[in-house]
Amino acid sequence: MKTLREAPDDWPLGNILWFAVLVWFSSSLLSQSAYMAIHGLPYDAVPMLKSLGPVYYLIIALEVTLWAGLLVMGLLKLSRSRRPEAPMPGTPA
Repeated sequence: MKTLREAPDDWPLGNILWFAVLVWFSSSLLSQSAYMAIHGLPYDAVPMLKSLGPVYYLIIALEVTLWAGLLVMGLLKLSRSRRPEAPMPGTPA
């Protein structure tokens, strides 16, 4: 078992990514509920994004990249957790 003798210098990239997803989801939820409180209906994101013009495609590409990266990181973590640990060299099996 691994023991920590000192605090790590920074957070792992996976934790930062999950915090970013949590902040993104929470801000989206709060934005939608504030809009509904003012106007009574939820907003439709597609016409809102299309009003940005050509920048719309950049935003969609960034979001698809974010979700693809999240999927890849999740699959890598899953594959690492299912891989059996190799015995250390020089230790009896």
